[in-house]
Amino acid sequence: MRSTRPAALLIHGLGGTVYDLGSLGRTLEDVGIVTHAPLLPGHGTEPEELLDIRWTDWIESMRAEYRALKQRHGVVHLAGVCLGALVALEVARLENHQDKLALYAPPLFLDGWSLPRLTWLRPLGYILPGMARRMRIPEAEPFGIKNPRIRKLIQQRFERGERFHYPYVPLACIREVDKLRRQLLPRLGQITCPTLIVHADEDDITSPRSAHHLQKHLGGPVDFMPLSDSYHMILVDNERMAVLARSVDFFQSRPASRPAVSSSPQENWQGSPVTA
Repeated sequence: MRSTRPAALLIHGLGGTVYDLGSLGRTLEDVGIVTHAPLLPGHGTEPEELLDIRWTDWIESMRAEYRALKQRHGVVHLAGVCLGALVALEVARLENHQDKLALYAPPLFLDGWSLPRLTWLRPLGYILPGMARRMRIPEAEPFGIKNPRIRKLIQQRFERGERFHYPYVPLACIREVDKLRRQLLPRLGQITCPTLIVHADEDDITSPRSAHHLQKHLGGPVDFMPLSDSYHMILVDNERMAVLARSVDFFQSRPASRPAVSSSPQENWQGSPVTA
């Protein structure tokens, strides 16, 4: 017998873990939504585990998680941050998802201000023999975080060797993210569920161009929340409390497209710091 409680499948970011999601899971649980936040394939161990992972592995893994939740709950929402947002989009498309979909800093384009100037040349590394497997893309400041206090905590966690996030990812893994982007771009109109997009104006990894493109090309109603005092990791940065409040409102409301409401910074977060 299916539960009458709604559920939500929460998907973390590239190289990350559940900590990428900040207090989202706990916040949704507090309002009666059962949450499930599994690890993506290749995550939670060592960065080298990503070398042989394909983007299709991420999709098939999360589709299996989604279907398992569907068997137990009448309503299953989807939410993802960074890479998790791209995975959530493709799962929504393939499963003809009609419940809610929340996208936090979806990196449809890699064009953030902190990326190296030659980021656009990365396809050359994909075709040079062995380069994609050997080259490492390190995590570096600002770690997707504008708040200096949280950024310092993240740096300390890296120095202690805590496994909340990989210190680097192989270029081969970035290649798989690019393949997923190419898969999604011409098919966004097939995604017709109500969608919340939350994106920072100063996102250091992916500019608001990603959010605007999704607004224009998704096939269903879109609710957009722009942020003015955060970088990429919006679920743990300055405006995290406002993002959580908006998320609860979105998941509990009837499907509708509403104008965005700007939010102010909050400084009383007590959760675990994470990075992109």
